[in-house]
Amino acid sequence: MKNQFKKNSLRCLFAITLLLLTIHCTAQSSKQSNEKIVRTVYTAYEKKDWNMLKSVLAEGFTFSSPVDVPPIDIKEYKEKCWPNSANVKSFHIDKLVVDGDDAFVLYHGWTMDGKEMNNTEYFKLKDGKIKEFTCFFGPGISYPNNKAK
Repeated sequence: MKNQFKKNSLRCLFAITLLLLTIHCTAQSSKQSNEKIVRTVYTAYEKKDWNMLKSVLAEGFTFSSPVDVPPIDIKEYKEKCWPNSANVKSFHIDKLVVDGDDAFVLYHGWTMDGKEMNNTEYFKLKDGKIKEFTCFFGPGISYPNNKAK
């Protein structure tokens, strides 16, 4: 009876360990996947590839910033914001933090004529796509097509 109890206890402990490892690996995989999705935004701007960007935007996508209140939809985003891609040379992501379906990015970017921009952005993801994108402008030119010095 004691041996049977020990065997069952060990099986139970083994099953619980496997379950916890599976949960941990799934969470890590989701975090890495969301990080990759967010990084795709910056790569799309550097490559001037609208289809790449559109592929990670969810149905019902919204964008907001200090100049886009209330939030705008994907059509208006393409018209108002995407033209900035022509002036983007590169980005350097200083910090990217993913917590479930929320991500924050702190970055430096450079325009084709060498001006620097520093921004923080928030992303809300759903089902592997970006549902909300909020940009908080930093010092510098704020966004590539801004004509201010």
